[in-house]
Amino acid sequence: MTTRFVSCFTISLMAMAVSAQAQNKVPRTPDGHPDFHGFWANNIATPLQRPAELANRARLTDAEVVALRNKAKETYLSGKVDAAFGDGIFLAVWDSLYGSKTGKRFESFEPSTGDYSSEWNDQRVWDNRTSLVIEPADGRTPPVTARVTEMREAAFKALRRPAWGPEDRPLGERCISSGSPRVGAGYQSYFQIVETPAAFMVMTEMFHDARVFRLDGVPHPGARVREWLGDSIAHWEGDTLVVDSTNYKDRAFQGVSSEKLHITERYSLQDAETLRWELRIDDPDTWTKPWTMMIPLQRSNEPVFEYACHEGNIGLRGILAGARADEAKMADGK
Repeated sequence: MTTRFVSCFTISLMAMAVSAQAQNKVPRTPDGHPDFHGFWANNIATPLQRPAELANRARLTDAEVVALRNKAKETYLSGKVDAAFGDGIFLAVWDSLYGSKTGKRFESFEPSTGDYSSEWNDQRVWDNRTSLVIEPADGRTPPVTARVTEMREAAFKALRRPAWGPEDRPLGERCISSGSPRVGAGYQSYFQIVETPAAFMVMTEMFHDARVFRLDGVPHPGARVREWLGDSIAHWEGDTLVVDSTNYKDRAFQGVSSEKLHITERYSLQDAETLRWELRIDDPDTWTKPWTMMIPLQRSNEPVFEYACHEGNIGLRGILAGARADEAKMADGK
């Protein structure tokens, strides 16, 4: 800028010109809508919820972002050390640079057993935000209901005794679903989007869950119809695709949601290489009030790779067989 004294009218004209240029640069389909087709990666390092150490800070400084990015490369892309998945990489790198009031929070790699190591980590994308949650303003998901507390306690107990059946094991371990929509980053967190005038298909790399967003105006089915991926209706609001999803099965989202789950998503191109994905979560039986998160997806040249997981897989059979063997030993007094 050559001067700070610019009229509001001039600023408005400049903003309109920039906006028009940005719209003209957006890739479009033959029917004129933004082109979301292709592969997208969710490798954002920003944690879902704002860490306690950053309770009063919505954004990091540019210098802090550079330091975190460099420390992450040094730690996780340079040798066989602990892996850090999801929010773990941000928290572990922050601890490494600035210390932690809670002590070491992550320790996943055990060479003697061949556990996960940093070789499993993808290179993460760092930005200035301290949480993916943008509402409430504190960057934290609202408190959960008593139903969720009881559910988590029951699941905790089930994981610490011989499994009575497959129902005692998490949905992901049973290869049923990794949650819908899947919002976890940094581990097989790629998407493929296929766009047509009548519908969108968004497939996740993990479990190859394929969500279909209908653009035909047909309403949601009755409440008796329940699906792990829910039922999704979409419409365009300008250059933003708005998706309304209901009819979920119990525990479909993050392993705790209820059948009252209602998710509203907004997809828009921030630029040709970044897809802004905003999700509003409304589930009164799970969280005490609605909340919203935003994930920037990066366009990828890498395809979605095979995820060979199916219900009834050999790992689950081994878990249940081991549980029956333990019960037999206890019955024999051993």
